Amino acid sequence: MFICAQSIKARFLGEDNEEYSLLTLVDYHNTQMSESLSYGTLKNYFTTQKYVKLFLIKKKIQDIYLSQLTFRFLVDFEKFLRSYVPEDHQKQMENNTVMKHIQRLRKMVTLAYKMEWIDKDPFIKFKPTYIKNEREFLSENELRTIIEKEFEIERLELVKDLFVFSCYTGLSYIDVMNLNEDNITFGIDGGKWIITNRQKTHNKVKIPLLPIAEELIQKYEYHLKTKKTKTLFPNISNQKLNSYLKEIADLCKIKKNLTFHIARHTFATTVTLSNGVPIETVSKLLGHSKIATTQIYARVIERKVSEDMQTLKEKFNSQQSKSIIS
Repeated sequence: MFICAQSIKARFLGEDNEEYSLLTLVDYHNTQMSESLSYGTLKNYFTTQKYVKLFLIKKKIQDIYLSQLTFRFLVDFEKFLRSYVPEDHQKQMENNTVMKHIQRLRKMVTLAYKMEWIDKDPFIKFKPTYIKNEREFLSENELRTIIEKEFEIERLELVKDLFVFSCYTGLSYIDVMNLNEDNITFGIDGGKWIITNRQKTHNKVKIPLLPIAEELIQKYEYHLKTKKTKTLFPNISNQKLNSYLKEIADLCKIKKNLTFHIARHTFATTVTLSNGVPIETVSKLLGHSKIATTQIYARVIERKVSEDMQTLKEKFNSQQSKSIIS
């Protein structure tokens, strides 16, 4: 129970039957889901919780009953997120980031509805508006540039190797960090495979090891840090890894915003789909539950095909123009 004008009025009128508040719901969700959600996903929910609290402070209320949640509340929360400027940097949230926070709030409110903490879902009329962004990935030449670049600084060499390993396995940062000898087995073809569960979705993935990925595992087999952690690669924080990737991009003269997740996109596009691997196979390798999730990469490939064909058309047109002139 929290004290506000509405709760005092409810008590006076005898209408204060047990009700749950928004912050109670958020606390309940984050506590109950701590075992089933990955650390990264749970951390995102805690961030959403922070913004809900900041929004309530702006509205000058301690909390709000779930029964008082309205469409107007959601619209105001969206407006608050779009205008909020974080203290640690001077950049407002992009549209899709705002939608992600609202999506998490929606999941929590849906949980309350299913548990009959509220009689109606305030999100029924709310339509999220996502902006479709094409996934960035490295071209074959850019990937080759990174592979062939040698670094005398050990931390950069390690980060390069981790990035390249992900480019040839499609594994995310946390899944690469968690790999150990037990994840390597012999597959149906007699070759070495990685078998693991994705931490984000818990979906099992089975990935035949390509030669370059196998070489990288062997490179760190007797490394002091891997011996200590019993993992295939030395551990490094995601924050440091992405920071060092910026250095690598500069040294390799790659203009793209190089992050570790680009490696997964590169595996889907440049390494597999572009080389004729069927989208159904790529979907399995990435650990996607639905092939629709993988199809965004197919659209990227189609765009690349279109651009290449346009270049070819221009070349033909140029040749025809020259023959007419002569």
